Amino acid sequence: MGQADSERVDLLVIGGGSAGEKGAAQAAYFGKRVALVERDPLPGGATVHTGTLPSKTLRETALFLSGYRQRDLYGISLEVSHDLRVTKLIERKNAVRELETARMLSNLRRHKVALVHGEASLVDGTTVDVAGEGGSRRIAAEAILIATGSSPFRPPWIPFDDPDVHDSDSILRIDRIPGSMTVLGGGVIGCEYASMFAALGADVHVVEHRSPLLPFLDAEIARRLQEAMEQLGVTFQLGERAEAVGRVPGGSLVCTLTSGVELKSDMVLATTGRVGNTTELRLETAGIKTDARGRVIVDGNYRTAVPTVYAAGDVIGFPALASTSMEQARVAVCHAFGFTYKRQISDLLPYGVYTIPEVSCVGLSEQEAERRGIEVVVGRASFHENARGAIIGDRDGMTKLVFDRRSRRLIGCHCIGERAAELVHVGYAVMTLEGTVETFIEMVYNFPTLTETYKYAAYDALGRFAS
Repeated sequence: MGQADSERVDLLVIGGGSAGEKGAAQAAYFGKRVALVERDPLPGGATVHTGTLPSKTLRETALFLSGYRQRDLYGISLEVSHDLRVTKLIERKNAVRELETARMLSNLRRHKVALVHGEASLVDGTTVDVAGEGGSRRIAAEAILIATGSSPFRPPWIPFDDPDVHDSDSILRIDRIPGSMTVLGGGVIGCEYASMFAALGADVHVVEHRSPLLPFLDAEIARRLQEAMEQLGVTFQLGERAEAVGRVPGGSLVCTLTSGVELKSDMVLATTGRVGNTTELRLETAGIKTDARGRVIVDGNYRTAVPTVYAAGDVIGFPALASTSMEQARVAVCHAFGFTYKRQISDLLPYGVYTIPEVSCVGLSEQEAERRGIEVVVGRASFHENARGAIIGDRDGMTKLVFDRRSRRLIGCHCIGERAAELVHVGYAVMTLEGTVETFIEMVYNFPTLTETYKYAAYDALGRFAS
């Protein structure tokens, strides 16, 4: 591209995370000239550097180093020095990050997307200033896609200047495994890290104002998850809020709860929501609106109040999943240029919660279906009664299927246990194709596999259909 005023592209993407990469590649695939602005040295955003992949990599490494998967099989307890644990945790996380950033750079090159390093700010609905090391440059575009992601919200009353008080970004830079930890916030991120550190031997307390835990999950699955985490060593303080966080002089951190309970720990992790990364974008100059937490407000096609500017991913808020962020960006680009290829995202979205044990779901919970007036039939199959489950020693796992009694169609699939986030896609596919309880009965499954639990959950439901 040329200099300053002469630079022009069809699509300018701001942010090189999962949404930005996929949106840029989608436009380039259809022959559009695309530039992607990224302020960090490497693309990837939270998905690669501070969120999805790092936390899941740490989880897998923690499971390996703790011997968690082998405990029920061999009755052993592995003891690994805390220093070695941290070293291995960081080594593996960095290795995965390097592989993914290399893949993203290769993908951008393959699609001939120009990668521009610098801090972007809007001049108007079609023009962006990019401030970089070599000075400022101005780029004009037919359409702009904002995909700048989000950052942890830091309540002012929590002393993040204390080296042992962390948010979900800084926790990835710790230099030791704490003996004890208090997690403020029992949402997805809080539960994921709580179970991970408990597996590594930390005494973990989770403070969460909601009860029950993770209310978007099927109640039975949420209850099983809580019980499994408690067996792992996590203590839950549900229906509680932290009012203050401080340090005893020369001693532990203390979290004071609304009930007056004081929790002492070596480390505090605050998972209190996220804010959109929009402060430096000067959105107001272009007439683009945000909510109280800086998240960009968009319509059903991911278009902002300015017709030429779209936004996708964590920067627009819920559901803030890497999977949905990618699809939102693709849909936004298709609407921006009138492509007929991908006009909307599926109404069915799978959710994965990478706790220990893992949880994943798609469709309606048993409780939500009943709230909607749907008469349901439920089928269950436990991993401990499954041959593959017995082989791997998974005692917590279960596949739960929710069917509409009238149509016999599958309307909800809920999995807990080993590889739940992979397993759920079988149910997802059947739901998408409007399959019934008979679909699972007729299918043939490899043996031994966890997937076979679908057949036995269907048989369990079939008996209830007859009653």
